[in-house]
Amino acid sequence: MEFRHKSVLLEESIDALQIKPDGIYVDGTLGGGGHSYEICTHLSDKGRLIGIDQDEAAIEAATGRLERFKDRVTIVRSNYCNMKRELGRLGITSVDGVILDLGVSSYQLDEASRGFTYREDAPLDMRMDQRQTLSAKEVVNEYSEMELYHIIRDYGEEKFAKNIAKHIVSARNQKALETTGELIHVIKAAIPAKVRAVGGHPAKRTFQAIRIEVNRELDVLENSLGDMIDLLNDGGRICVITFHSLEDRIVKNKFRECENPCTCPKEFPVCVCGKKSKGKVITRKPVIPSQEELEENSRAKSSKLRVFEREIQ
Repeated sequence: MEFRHKSVLLEESIDALQIKPDGIYVDGTLGGGGHSYEICTHLSDKGRLIGIDQDEAAIEAATGRLERFKDRVTIVRSNYCNMKRELGRLGITSVDGVILDLGVSSYQLDEASRGFTYREDAPLDMRMDQRQTLSAKEVVNEYSEMELYHIIRDYGEEKFAKNIAKHIVSARNQKALETTGELIHVIKAAIPAKVRAVGGHPAKRTFQAIRIEVNRELDVLENSLGDMIDLLNDGGRICVITFHSLEDRIVKNKFRECENPCTCPKEFPVCVCGKKSKGKVITRKPVIPSQEELEENSRAKSSKLRVFEREIQ
């Protein structure tokens, strides 16, 4: 299957980056290269783009898409949490902008063999980087009932998490769960019929939770944002597009903390902790897709863009 992914909030994020023609920019979630392509159209021959992705199919697709800009593009197969290290290898110590689009690509969702989708029967996988050993199969079959409960409750915000975890353990005691279809069957049995009859697919939240666990998505985001902000030049910006409330909360809180890191009690007349602001939050409220974009791309529905600008003190 061809790697397809329609970039969400494309114009809004490119505008927010305030691209300098001779600047250095990093797309930490390269995907099919949609955001990167648009960034490259704003760069001069002196400008540079570094695209990072852990998915081999994404690397292949983006390499083809960005072929006309190859003299100003460097593509690296890695996780964006390694951005500082990967840039260091390229001799880059600071950049003018970073963009992250944290959504699962249309390709990953539509290519059944990747195991991300709950709409087709496929092997339990969900790895964004196929080089890693941990997959959905190990999570489902080897995690304890309590671990499964916490993951499904916390990462999926699923109110039937306890019952789903119990049903998974009961089912795997009979036979290891191998496919998405088998897991969906178990999830459906754990949710009351009247609840299944309304709302979205009953497995949606559980699949999201397992995918987040397999790829350590929230840990990676939480532990990387500070480093990425530190990489920015004075006036440089980071744009982050999220797709669910857990990611958005991490970005909002981290941006707020970087803007105002002071930990002194409120009654102190002056700051004595010595923690200095790294810059300012540009988006007091997240930017959301226009009605027109929602009509064109239903997968943009839950997306939110937040922007932070570096100010060197």
